Amino acid sequence: MKYDLLQTLGVALFALGAQGAIRQLVDHGNAGLLGWLPGGFAASITVYVLAVAVGAVVAGWARGRARVVERSG
Repeated sequence: MKYDLLQTLGVALFALGAQGAIRQLVDHGNAGLLGWLPGGFAASITVYVLAVAVGAVVAGWARGRARVVERSG
C-alpha cells in the first residue's frame, strides 16, 4: 500500500511538472504554479524539469519495490 501511494505521488509530480514545463515553453510569461518564484523563466523551467525527473524516479522506484514486495509476499 505504501508503494502504491508513493507511485501515485510520483506520477502526479511528473504530470504537474510536464504540464508546467510545456506551458512555460509555449508561453514564457505564464509560469503557472511557480509564478511566485523569483528568477523568471530560467528558474521556473528548471524547477518544472526537476519535478518531472524526481517524479519519474520516485514512481519508477516505487513500482519496482511494489513488485518485489508482491513477489515475496
